[in-house]
Amino acid sequence: MASPNSKEKETSAITHRQKFEGHTKWVRGAIHLPGGQRIITCSDDGSLRVWNTMNGKQIGEDWRDGDSQVWTIALAPDGKKVVSGSSDGAVRLWDIDTCKVVKKWTGHTEAVVSVCWSRDGRRVLSGSIDGTARQWEVESGETIPEPIENILASIETGHDEIYAVVYSPDTTLIATGGWDKNTYPIKIWDAKTGKLVATLKGHTHDVLCLAWTKDGKTLISGSYDSSIRTWNTTNWKQTAVLLEHTDGVRRINIAISPNDRILASVSGDKTARLWNLDNGQPICSPIQHAHLVFCVSFSAGGKLLATGCADKNAYIWDVAAILREAGLDDLLSDRKAKKSTLHVNATRPPIQVHPPVNRVPQGFFDGVPPSHVCHH
Repeated sequence: MASPNSKEKETSAITHRQKFEGHTKWVRGAIHLPGGQRIITCSDDGSLRVWNTMNGKQIGEDWRDGDSQVWTIALAPDGKKVVSGSSDGAVRLWDIDTCKVVKKWTGHTEAVVSVCWSRDGRRVLSGSIDGTARQWEVESGETIPEPIENILASIETGHDEIYAVVYSPDTTLIATGGWDKNTYPIKIWDAKTGKLVATLKGHTHDVLCLAWTKDGKTLISGSYDSSIRTWNTTNWKQTAVLLEHTDGVRRINIAISPNDRILASVSGDKTARLWNLDNGQPICSPIQHAHLVFCVSFSAGGKLLATGCADKNAYIWDVAAILREAGLDDLLSDRKAKKSTLHVNATRPPIQVHPPVNRVPQGFFDGVPPSHVCHH
C-alpha cells in the first residue's frame, strides 16, 4: 500500500473552483445541497450559512440558534433537513426551506462532534466528547428506548471520549471511535441492542473520523496518528493503511464518493488528498490549502469536492478535472465486477508514527469555554 515516501502521480498545481468567504472563525463542516448549486457550511462562529456554488456568494442570512460553536453537520437522505452538533451539547434539526431549527435534542453533557443519519432518515446518531453515543427518533424527537449511551456506559471498555460515530448502510450496526484509557479502538455495536460486536485495533492515537462504503463491505477510519485505515466488515480485519498525510493535528476527516471508488481526506497538514479505493493509491498531488483543513464532502455525482478550512473559508474543487488530468476518468463510473484490492489485501505495511505531545488533538477544543474541555 501507499507509504509516506511514495510518489504521487504527477499533476499540475490544483486550484479551487470556488471560494466562499464570510465566516469569522474556523469552518468545521461543508456539505453539498441537492441540485448541485448550493453548499451549506458550519463554523466555530456559531452559524450555518448557505452559499451559491456558481458565484461564491452567501444566500440569505446566517442560520443561528444561540452562540454555541457548530462543529458538525449532516444532510438528511431526503435532502430537506440538516442536523448539527454544537459545543453546548445539543443536537439541532434544521429545515432547509425555512432556515430554522425544528427540533432541539438535549442529553449530551459535552460538545457534540459527530452526527450521522440512518439511511431511511428516521434516526439521527450523535457522538460527544462526554463519551456517549445517542440515537434520536426524528419523528418524535425523543431518544430511542433503552438509549445506547446507557448500554455503552455499562460496558467496561466504553469510550472515555467519542470523536466519531457512523451507522452501517443498513443501520443494523454503529461504529464509534475516540479515546479509551490510552488505547484507541474502533468499536462496532448492534444498533438495536447496544451490544458490542467487534473491537478493531490498529490506530496508535485518537480515532477522529469514520466512514462506511455504501456496499457495507468496508469501514474506513482516520486518526490523530495521521493514518487512514480500511477494515473488512466481514471478518473485521484491517486491509490497508494509507499514510500520505503528515500531520493529524487538530482534525483528520474523510469522505467517500457516491460510487465507493474515491476516498477524500483532509488533515492538519493543510492538504486534501484523493485516493483510488480500487488499489489504495493516491490519485494526484496533494490539494494545498492555506491552513488546517477540517472537513470534506463530495457532491451527489462525485464530480465536486467541498472543503472547510481554518482560514475561515470553504472551497469547491473540480474532482472531474483532477481525474481527467490524472488519466483516471473511469473512477467516476461504477466499479466493475472485479474486487478492489482493499478487500483482499490483509497486509499491514510498517507505520512510522511520531507521538504527539498532547493526548487530546491539539486545537480540537480551541475557543471552547473551559467547562467543555476534558483533562486526563
